[in-house]
Amino acid sequence: MAKKQQLLVCELCGREVQSLSRHHLVPREEGGRYGATAELCQPCHSTIHLHLSNRELAVLYNSVEALRQAEPLQRYLKWVSNKRLERLSNRRGRNGRK
Repeated sequence: MAKKQQLLVCELCGREVQSLSRHHLVPREEGGRYGATAELCQPCHSTIHLHLSNRELAVLYNSVEALRQAEPLQRYLKWVSNKRLERLSNRRGRNGRK
């Protein structure tokens, strides 16, 4: 009998996924190297960095709850809530953000 893979839950979108990545709530470049982290699915992690600068993350969105309320993420969070999506291509270079 095949072993079932354990599904994990993204702290931002609440979806069950196969893998998570560690997101520093205060980016390392803004002094958060040893600070709090959140376990996010790759689509959520990429989308956060696509829409929000490291400075915005450090000052305005440095908790999971603040990220859930972030206006730039609302459309994405509504869209992803019922998707079976595991990966998105890396989109960080779009709109001049890196």
